[in-house]
Amino acid sequence: MAADFWPCTALREPDGEISVGGLRLTELAASYGTPAYIVDEADVRYRCRTYIAAFPGGEVAYAGKAFLCRAMAQWIAQEGLSLDVCSAGEAAVARSVNFPAERVILHGNAKSPEDLEAAFRYGVGRIVVDSVSEITRLAAMAPRRQRVLIRDTPDVHACVHPAVATGVEDQKFGFSLSSGAAADAVQRVLAHPELELVGLHCHLGSQLTELTPYETAARKLIGLMAAVRDRYGVVLTELNLGGGHAVPCVEGDEGFDLAGFAARIRRVIASECAGLRLPVPRLVVEPGRAIVNRAMVTLHRILAIKHVIGVRTFVAVDGGMCDNPRPALYGARYSVHAVRPSRAPMETVTVVGRHCEAGDVLAVNVPLPADVRPGDLVAVPGTGAYNHSMASNYNMVGRPPVIAVRHGAARLLVRRETTSDLLVRDIGLLGASS
Repeated sequence: MAADFWPCTALREPDGEISVGGLRLTELAASYGTPAYIVDEADVRYRCRTYIAAFPGGEVAYAGKAFLCRAMAQWIAQEGLSLDVCSAGEAAVARSVNFPAERVILHGNAKSPEDLEAAFRYGVGRIVVDSVSEITRLAAMAPRRQRVLIRDTPDVHACVHPAVATGVEDQKFGFSLSSGAAADAVQRVLAHPELELVGLHCHLGSQLTELTPYETAARKLIGLMAAVRDRYGVVLTELNLGGGHAVPCVEGDEGFDLAGFAARIRRVIASECAGLRLPVPRLVVEPGRAIVNRAMVTLHRILAIKHVIGVRTFVAVDGGMCDNPRPALYGARYSVHAVRPSRAPMETVTVVGRHCEAGDVLAVNVPLPADVRPGDLVAVPGTGAYNHSMASNYNMVGRPPVIAVRHGAARLLVRRETTSDLLVRDIGLLGASS
């Protein structure tokens, strides 16, 4: 497949059918049903290796919030990446496959006591501090000296949707650099011998294509590192610039120049540190979407087609906002492709889900063959990031399975949720009186 939002092994077979990982999507649908997430293991591993190669001497930490299951954690560990987690649940997934604790980073703007307790039991390598109260709580709870980073808000505008802009002042993450809150957080951490401050962290947002915001943020954080050295005699050894690297989702989307980013950011860091006579810190990046998004394809089956004369044609599928809420949340765009070969002319349609919301729309004004009909399969590529992670049980619909493909073989990673799964947590007794 030519487009950059398909898995690297995706092909149009000679008869026109689509295959991924050496398996036809029709075969996978017949074996596992729909909706279903199909993840290309080879694609995940390829992108891991690309990142490792781009940052020699640095650290690549996969952002588990994008997509995490036991197999994904194993692949990341085997490829030499670190892992960032945001909850006790994500930490439990990593711990269940013996992911090296020293390569785990705990994030979160409001970590619960349960999150911190899980992190301490696991022995995670670093915790990213995000509030003043968390500093006190960490110091009180830490069973041993805990390595931490301080998340800073550098007030860098990256021209992304407000829902995913995290480097500006008016949002919930981090300590403001410009107000002095970040410098105050440094002082507070250094006052607790239970905590070891090893570096600074920032994250600018999601789907960034420009490199300049990263350079600006790096300069600002290195300036704070120099101030910490000058005031406290403490040399910080890590600079974590987060992730947010853009990936194409539809035709015409701009990608991210990873090689250019790696080269430019290293030059900026080296130059700033030289000017401030500061040792060059180890660079850490945290790609999530950029590792997994293109590796996954979601399979749906068409349930109904509705022609609203003079308005539009709706194609309704057997999933929707329960397996991909991102279009409804912040207007994320996707392409939709008919799996069955067709010579019919293309028709512009809107693909919608099965849920009781007018906003349950997966893709607006996308081309599909005019002869698609109920029962046909459609594939939505580029669904690896935040689809499975954000999936819900709206309308009491079970979440889809995750199937890994590689070298012509398929393996079930996460089974389909059943009605029994949905009922098992509902422990109220029928007929019980108040």
